[in-house]
Amino acid sequence: MRIRIITAALLCAVVGSVTACQPADDKHASDVSAPSTAPPASSSSTPADDAKADETEKATVPDFVGMGLQSAQDKAQEVGFYGLTSHDALGRDRMQVFDRNWKVCSQNIKAGTSSSTDTELDFGTVKLEESCPAKDEAPPSAAGGKMPDFRGESVKAARGALDSSTSITVTDASADDRMVLMESNWQVCSQTPAAGTALDGQPVELTAVKFEESCP
Repeated sequence: MRIRIITAALLCAVVGSVTACQPADDKHASDVSAPSTAPPASSSSTPADDAKADETEKATVPDFVGMGLQSAQDKAQEVGFYGLTSHDALGRDRMQVFDRNWKVCSQNIKAGTSSSTDTELDFGTVKLEESCPAKDEAPPSAAGGKMPDFRGESVKAARGALDSSTSITVTDASADDRMVLMESNWQVCSQTPAAGTALDGQPVELTAVKFEESCP
């Protein structure tokens, strides 16, 4: 009899334990919120708004001619143009290192034009003490594989027109036998081979004097 009582007690304990592992009741399951089936809120933007957002911002290009290069750059940025570059309007291929020492002679976008602010503005410049040319002078080019006429051009521009592998010798055309160091400040007086000669890798010889000097 005692064994039966113990067995029954153990059975009740096991059954109770199993029951405790089950969910308390279904009412808790019903408390879980069902996924929302409401449609997403519609966007307030319209096709017209999207088109306006895609439209590139524009600004009126000022007249920069006659301004100092630094002032011109500051003015361009003030109205929204940040893509700025400049070049030597005399074709000597000089770098505008100190912008305040240069003035604007020309601009690639006409003043008063409404243009995208992504447009790059290019200023043709000369040094403050120099006169602007009637039009920008393009640097020489060896297009067509022919030797350009370098006379009167800067040595730097002449070097830039030739293939980088070309052997170039530059000597002082005067009797002073000076070193030609700042090549943008020297102008070509003579050249070998002559202008129009087919270029096939032959060495090039140039004589030069400073721009404020006359060729002998």
